[in-house]
Amino acid sequence: MDFDAFRLERGDRGLVTITLDRPDRRNALTFDTYRQLCDFFQSETKNDDTRAVILTGAGKGFCSGGDVKEIIGALRDAKMREVLEFAWMTGELVQNIREFDRPVIAAINGTCVGAGAVIALACDFRILADDTSIGFIFTKVGLSGSDMGAAYLLPRVVGMAHATEILMLGEPVAPETCERIGLANAVVPTDEVMPRAQAIAGKLLDGPPFALRLTKRMLNNEWNMDLASAIESEAQAQALLMMGEDHTEYFRAFSEKRKPEFKGH
Repeated sequence: MDFDAFRLERGDRGLVTITLDRPDRRNALTFDTYRQLCDFFQSETKNDDTRAVILTGAGKGFCSGGDVKEIIGALRDAKMREVLEFAWMTGELVQNIREFDRPVIAAINGTCVGAGAVIALACDFRILADDTSIGFIFTKVGLSGSDMGAAYLLPRVVGMAHATEILMLGEPVAPETCERIGLANAVVPTDEVMPRAQAIAGKLLDGPPFALRLTKRMLNNEWNMDLASAIESEAQAQALLMMGEDHTEYFRAFSEKRKPEFKGH
């Protein structure tokens, strides 16, 4: 499958880096960008060679949301069905990122607002430049703060009180606040954003591939379970992995006093 709405680089050990590449527009999203990102995360689930993804932006922006001219302006005269289908597609992207059972790291190197903020929220890790805020600005432009799954995801990341304030006021969340409330895993100087994201990816690539995939699945699946169901689900998942080759490899490596070499089996 071809992707020409962004840059895609396949690196060593199964690391894929996606770079939104419209720096003159602070990487604002187009219809094609949305569609191709949706398709990438859906199709890549079948590629066992891919073990982690870094998502970032070219220039001074991570993503400034939907392009004002190419999306917002174009939808002003669209029919209801067309607008709804667009809204469905934006939500499909967030769902595909969450359901992609490999870790996704957002390397937030600059402007991160609107749809860009929700895309970053959907990722598993967020590394934020220390001169960049994150803005869920939907109410500022006359729209609901609950867009693309934001009202579902954000309370689970930062808590209901913080999510209510962020989504209702629509004001930028300063980097130090992002780190304090858990919206960012780390805040670093801009030139350290990608190195830190790559360092986290390196640790993940050193880990057991299948166990990490199952961990993300369990994190997603247990959000709406009661405690007994969650414990039972975890017991079954863990029993399967205890019989897996990677766990056996850990035991061998421990006995032989060496680093384990996980294969994802």
